[in-house]
Amino acid sequence: MKAIKILPILLLFVISSCSSVRVASDFDNRTDFSQYKTYAFHKDGIDKVEISDLDKKRILRAIDNQLTAKGFSKSDQPELLVNIFTKSREQVSVNQFNAGWGYGGGWGWGYGWGPTYSSVSTTTEGTLYIDIIDARKNELIWQGTGTGVLTQNREKKEERINEFVTKILMQFPPQKK
Repeated sequence: MKAIKILPILLLFVISSCSSVRVASDFDNRTDFSQYKTYAFHKDGIDKVEISDLDKKRILRAIDNQLTAKGFSKSDQPELLVNIFTKSREQVSVNQFNAGWGYGGGWGWGYGWGPTYSSVSTTTEGTLYIDIIDARKNELIWQGTGTGVLTQNREKKEERINEFVTKILMQFPPQKK
């Protein structure tokens, strides 16, 4: 009976762990981020990113929304350049479950009867890098990364991209300690 009560909690944990985005950031400690107010996208760098143009637009739109909400404005003479880079990799999971009955003793001997079920699933894990570059010095001053499971579902893709960008840019600009 206890297993029935624990099952919904376990399912919630599994579902929530699939949707999480792990983020990290790094920055130049000597940079005063309060001096920056304007930005533009680094077109040459973004053109090299090997994802669909539709996904690039989704990412850039999400970055625009987040930076605007933080008080930055787009400019033809920017103080900051924003660049992106992406990586992805396939993850394969193999699970086996024996639904039979049997008996055994300890760590490896015993007898059992019944079928063994196997399932194989694949997911694509993606990483989005957002680079913030000082336009005058042409130096990287901040980098944020977000890693999580990607979706091919068109309706959920924009939502997922917004989640990645929002969580990454929560750490920008860095707060002095």
